[in-house]
Amino acid sequence: MIVEKDTSYTMTSTYSVVNTYSEKTKNVWLVFHGMGYLSRYFARYFEGLNPEENFIIVPQAPSKYYQGPKFKHVGASWLTRENTVAETKNVLAYVDSIWEREKPEHLPNFVVVGYSQGVSIAARWLSSRKISCNTLVLHSGAFPKELGPPDFDYLPEDTQVMYLYGDKDQYVTEAKLTEESLKGSEVFGNRLSVTVFDGIHEVNVPFLSQLVEE
Repeated sequence: MIVEKDTSYTMTSTYSVVNTYSEKTKNVWLVFHGMGYLSRYFARYFEGLNPEENFIIVPQAPSKYYQGPKFKHVGASWLTRENTVAETKNVLAYVDSIWEREKPEHLPNFVVVGYSQGVSIAARWLSSRKISCNTLVLHSGAFPKELGPPDFDYLPEDTQVMYLYGDKDQYVTEAKLTEESLKGSEVFGNRLSVTVFDGIHEVNVPFLSQLVEE
């Protein structure tokens, strides 16, 4: 007879930061990568931002795996359908530990970005911790089905929520369904705007850069 049990233990995991927080910092970013990335590679999309004004925190998905038939490259995944509830708690606790360590005493403009699989983590972390941000970017990913308007009622009216995806994205059907769901359920109400850009399933660096350009 097979019995599946669980256990708790302490683990150490990595994450990346881009630039250093200082009195000159105008924008703090918390960005969640998509499946297949490592945080240090995803962080490169934000290296073009003004280093004095932008401090970027990039958590690392806990589950790593080899990619491709030659097992040469390593990627990471946030969640799967296996044991999702417990794994979500683990992931969010990990993000909590990073935020507790890196959050500045005086938080300036705060931007949260979820890309692809990272959309679900960004949304779940914000809603469960009731943390406010100035801008929330949901980029080319599916929104958690269990979340609704009450989960984001706490957000200030002036919080910008942006959903964007490419019109040539290989997952464009999923993106359109997510767009329809967000609009239909009115999860974010008038805070939500949708942008469809000319491109595939990739990070839209120019769009992200424009969020903090003066």
